[in-house]
Amino acid sequence: MAVHTASANAAERVFLSNGFEIECSHSEPIPENKLRLYLISPNPSQDNYIDVITTSISNIETFTPAPLATPVPTALKPDPRKANATLTPLEMKELIADAGQRHHWLDLDLLASVIHAESGGKVHAVSRTGAKGLMQLMPATASELGVTDSFAPEQNLQGGSAYLDQLLSRYHENLALALAAYNAGPAAVDRYHGIPPYRETRNYVARVIREFNRRKLAVLHQIASSSNKDLANR
Repeated sequence: MAVHTASANAAERVFLSNGFEIECSHSEPIPENKLRLYLISPNPSQDNYIDVITTSISNIETFTPAPLATPVPTALKPDPRKANATLTPLEMKELIADAGQRHHWLDLDLLASVIHAESGGKVHAVSRTGAKGLMQLMPATASELGVTDSFAPEQNLQGGSAYLDQLLSRYHENLALALAAYNAGPAAVDRYHGIPPYRETRNYVARVIREFNRRKLAVLHQIASSSNKDLANR
């Protein structure tokens, strides 16, 4: 693995042995023979990172990032039919658990993080580009996935989970690329051989990973707290 020293304003482009590449602001080695890549974002945060095994990296080069392009925005707009309708936490948890189990045991915190970023949990959310429901399925994608009603929570979650599962398989479990493809489409990821230079897409990937990490840390804190209480009661 060849590593180039970064200059003050340079970023890093990490080439993986599977042919893909990831752009990051900087990287640092961590235990278990891994390298932590901090994703480029207009709102830098130490939580915006992904970890890759160093043996999967073929080369790292530095470059000066170009200004991020901005595609057509997909901000949510109200839907006349109960735009703000949401599920109860228990209902959401049960639907996510079922969807994850049906699609290669997708991580439930990952699904919850995607839903949080896509719709904020609003059942009838609609974007300006026409994406609908909890996981913001485009009509053509929904049709391909067999979803007949994107506003039906169970159908939407099953369809969105199936699509995310397909993308994770397509990009060899590379979470950042799968999320980029979920947002911008696989064609854009393949064209740029990595996360496309779209401000919205890069923000989206960083936002989902940040939420995913937050949820995992919350679980660890909960486990630690329970263990401490058990020890105190002995």
